[in-house]
Amino acid sequence: MLFSPGWRGPARQGTVLSVFTLGLLLGGLLSGSVIWLLSGLSAPLPSPFRVGAILLVAVLGVLREAGLPAVGGIPLPQNARQIPPDVLQRRLFRGTLQFGFELGTGVRTYVSAAAPYVLALVLLLSHQSYPATALVGAAFGLGRALTATLTLLSRDPARDAAIALRMPWIRNFTALTALLSLTLLSR
Repeated sequence: MLFSPGWRGPARQGTVLSVFTLGLLLGGLLSGSVIWLLSGLSAPLPSPFRVGAILLVAVLGVLREAGLPAVGGIPLPQNARQIPPDVLQRRLFRGTLQFGFELGTGVRTYVSAAAPYVLALVLLLSHQSYPATALVGAAFGLGRALTATLTLLSRDPARDAAIALRMPWIRNFTALTALLSLTLLSR
């Protein structure tokens, strides 16, 4: 449990959230940096091949998010390990920073949407600048921080249920936006 149960917790929830967000941003920045470094390996591939691969994976991602049965069964990479409870219980700030960092890299837990994987492939194959790639990585971490922030701020179960109902629409809209962006980038 990331947040303490209330005022009796050993630390203020906002402080824990700040440390967690810092970890998420640093983890996302690391992932963006690694993707940028690895993007040099795809330089020998012909441009039409890279563009074709980007568009193919983007279309598969959109179809997967839309729930198409043939594509919906494509498994996404995941790390099924749970964080040990003592990481957050014994070393609250260090454990929170570590947990945030690992989540920010995108390799700690299951990412349920295909869009981050498609975006990582786009960055890998399109040879964007380091600042652009690092910024996208940090934005991934920030996006994950948004979930924790909304959880902390939300005190209304009805609002949480309303958000849950909208999630498929949000996910599909995000996937379509990513596909359109990729199409424009590949020109």
